[in-house]
Amino acid sequence: MKNSILIGILLGLFIPFVGYAIFLSIFDGFEDMGFIKTGATSPSFRYRTSAILGITLNLIPFNIFNKRRWNDAMRGIVFPTFAYVVAWIIYFGKHLF
Repeated sequence: MKNSILIGILLGLFIPFVGYAIFLSIFDGFEDMGFIKTGATSPSFRYRTSAILGITLNLIPFNIFNKRRWNDAMRGIVFPTFAYVVAWIIYFGKHLF
């Protein structure tokens, strides 16, 4: 791996997408095991929470790149993260305010 904006952008796009799928699977597993009751929360809670947790997963490579002083890769992660946050606010903002 090298210090490039493209690497940061690709990781910034990929990690939240995979994290979102994993968190949705965890919610489904908890529901199947009976830890979460069906209909106990608002319908958008599971998707809203999984999305924001997936977005925050970008902090892991961001901190790794920071320790290695890979400033270009860090900049690359910021762009898709910002886009995901704006999309999250646009899509889920109506449920919050």
